[in-house]
Amino acid sequence: MTGAATGRPLWPPFVLLATSIVVADQVTKAWITSALAPDGVTPILGEYLRLTYTQNSGALFGLFRGQAAPFAILSLIVIAIIVAYHGRSGRNPYMTLTLGLLLGGAIGNAIDRLRLGYVVDFVDAGIGGFRFYTFNVADSCISLAVLLLLVAAIRPGLAGMREAAP
Repeated sequence: MTGAATGRPLWPPFVLLATSIVVADQVTKAWITSALAPDGVTPILGEYLRLTYTQNSGALFGLFRGQAAPFAILSLIVIAIIVAYHGRSGRNPYMTLTLGLLLGGAIGNAIDRLRLGYVVDFVDAGIGGFRFYTFNVADSCISLAVLLLLVAAIRPGLAGMREAAP
């Protein structure tokens, strides 16, 4: 896939979106760490939605716990790749949005890993004993960006993309 519109990438909206996500992510994490003790739980919508302060030293879904240093390094590499890819994506608003979401989420979680050695997670959704993984603003943005990338891969026309010539 290549960008539908060529030319210089849309840097201001990309940077503004990523920065806004980082600020929202860090502000909500600071709030939750001041409001709850680790593993503290506050119901919002009964058992369906709770605030649960967890310290995730692993990766998505709590995998690879205790591996903060390798994930911090990997996060920095991913951040560089996102910025470089955006620089090559042309003037495609869809990719600017998608990569801005991805960058903001990656930076938000990288700040935690580098500063704390773990990522602060706090949104806990589920029904009864079935709980989804606990996540944060950065994780939400990363998940949305991955969904948008899948849409771009499956339906390039919807994403303002065109198929690359073979």
